[in-house]
Amino acid sequence: MKALVAMSGGVDSSVAAALMLEQGHDVVGVTLKQWEGPGGALPTAGCCTVGDAEDARRAAAQLDIPYYVLDYVDEFRHAVVDRFGEQYAAGRTPNPCIECNRKVRFRALLERTAELGCEILVTGHHARITHDDDGWHLRTATDPDKDQSYVLHMLDQTALAQVRLPVGEMSKTDVREHARRLGLRTADKPDSQDLCFVGHGDYRDFLREHFPDVAGPGDIVDTDGTVVGTHAGTVDFTIGQRKGLGVTAPEPRYVVDIKPSTATIVIGRKEELLAPGCEVEEVSWVAGHPPANPEVTVKLRYRSDAVPASIEPAGEQWLTRFSVPQRGVTPGQAAVFYRGDEVLGGGTIAGRLES
Repeated sequence: MKALVAMSGGVDSSVAAALMLEQGHDVVGVTLKQWEGPGGALPTAGCCTVGDAEDARRAAAQLDIPYYVLDYVDEFRHAVVDRFGEQYAAGRTPNPCIECNRKVRFRALLERTAELGCEILVTGHHARITHDDDGWHLRTATDPDKDQSYVLHMLDQTALAQVRLPVGEMSKTDVREHARRLGLRTADKPDSQDLCFVGHGDYRDFLREHFPDVAGPGDIVDTDGTVVGTHAGTVDFTIGQRKGLGVTAPEPRYVVDIKPSTATIVIGRKEELLAPGCEVEEVSWVAGHPPANPEVTVKLRYRSDAVPASIEPAGEQWLTRFSVPQRGVTPGQAAVFYRGDEVLGGGTIAGRLES
């Protein structure tokens, strides 16, 4: 079987390519160029950099497989970067990596899988895919500290039938040891945590430069409406933030609401962050339909624990009610639904429920 391997230049995708070769597959490596610096070159900081592409090319050369760089800069700018700015301007805190997976990366890679004469798409994500009489299932990784199933919740049955995640059964330590045995240059390369389009600066600086609407000054108010300070832009704040508020109070204060229409930041006590549930939009289901049982667990952030909840449809949204009120309800982030180790689906948090 011929496999197209998405190679990011990191150790996981390098080992994924090696494992497919060891299983007897004919392998082709590709890197998506999604952002560019001056003169059209790949960026030099963040993820998906020119250095990453070079690492991917060298890993492909060590494995003796063909390697290509595919240009998706325009699609990425429109679907991910523009939305990133629009979401911040709306007072939300988006996750651009999820938008990339949803709107660009997997769509592009699955299209190119067929165009390049391949039958399956392979990535280095830490998650697992299984199959039984009920269809394809997306599950959490063997290594819980590296689990990436949260960012793959948008994959459906058609995608899962073609995608393979060979490192999802391995611990990160085992992945690196396998890379060392093969002499791959990526064996000890640190995981990238940065946004590819931000580069060396801070994402707030990027937003101020490219989306100046997020940088207008405004008031900081307490939950009773009392003005307690001013700020230089809503871009500097996210729900739940405690540090850097620029105000003094007898007890800790947290950002509990962002009102972009008036450039107002609302702060309150820790308990005022608690929400009994949230509204979730743009929901997709791995099985192609929602679960019959409304009792699920839900993750509200990539690194948060899944908490018990119940779900119910409400027009085009899904209302998610937590068994215990939660503090991590941040519009723009993803809410991902699980049952045990299986990902059921997910969507974007639109707002918090008040009761």
